[in-house]
Amino acid sequence: MENIIDSLQQFWQFTGFANCTVQHLIMICVGLLFLALGIVKKWEPLLLVPIGFGIIVGNIPVLSGLGVSIYEEGSVLNILYHGVRYGWYPPLIFLGIGAMTDFSALISQPRLILIGAAAQIGIFGAYLLALQIGFTPNEAGAIGIIGGADGPTAIFLSSKLAPELMGAIAVSAYSYMALVPIIMPTTIKVITTRKERQITMPIRTGKKVSKTTKIIFPIAVTIIAGFVAPMSISLVGFLMFGNLIRECGVLNTLSKTAQDVLTNLITLLLGITIAFSMTADKFLQVETLFIMLIGLVAFIFDTVGGVLA
Repeated sequence: MENIIDSLQQFWQFTGFANCTVQHLIMICVGLLFLALGIVKKWEPLLLVPIGFGIIVGNIPVLSGLGVSIYEEGSVLNILYHGVRYGWYPPLIFLGIGAMTDFSALISQPRLILIGAAAQIGIFGAYLLALQIGFTPNEAGAIGIIGGADGPTAIFLSSKLAPELMGAIAVSAYSYMALVPIIMPTTIKVITTRKERQITMPIRTGKKVSKTTKIIFPIAVTIIAGFVAPMSISLVGFLMFGNLIRECGVLNTLSKTAQDVLTNLITLLLGITIAFSMTADKFLQVETLFIMLIGLVAFIFDTVGGVLA
């Protein structure tokens, strides 16, 4: 009888019930909230559903030493997390984005660069705000990139500058990307009049861009960006290569694969593995709240900068 009781006690010690804390339950509720927003509200389901489910999985209470946790070397979750930790996933997503993108409007109207640049004011606003709050320059730089409104870039840069903040930064970036339909209209109403919002802007397609120009563009951008900022080449290079296979006309099958299968698969892996790392002990901290606040400010500044430009 004693052996049975001892066995049951040992079994109990290995269950999630015995190791559960209030923090675990809070994070599981956060995961359920993300799932509800993605499934019920249909806000960026490709991002929020994997993130929500990943948060739940990452916060199932597990005893250390069992080789299950995402932070234990050799575990399945840890191996998948290498794609985030070592920056494999973001360039692959950029490959797919490049294959989806038609740069004709930009090539025919280069002045559009100015509007795009003005909309990045959120990066600098978030960077300065993070410094004032007390983050280090590297941490502030990683947080500031939330203002770029680009999840893969935020993940890539934070993995280089502030890996310990990557989970909070990624969730902040993706959360506010999903909330753009709420953030942008509200901000625009504050900084514009009703008369201005009723302006009908004419559609300008610009000059027709030749196929040769479309092929030269990604090659030229890669060379220029590589010489100006070599550290950017893993992202810019993959983005431009994706665009090249789209425009060259001889790799149509690869282009379609990059646009659909590859992008969806890597986005799925990126979202769920980032969420695995959002464990209660690392996420439920004061600095996480500051990062979420700075991310909101960054998106507001982006909107203001773009509208004013």
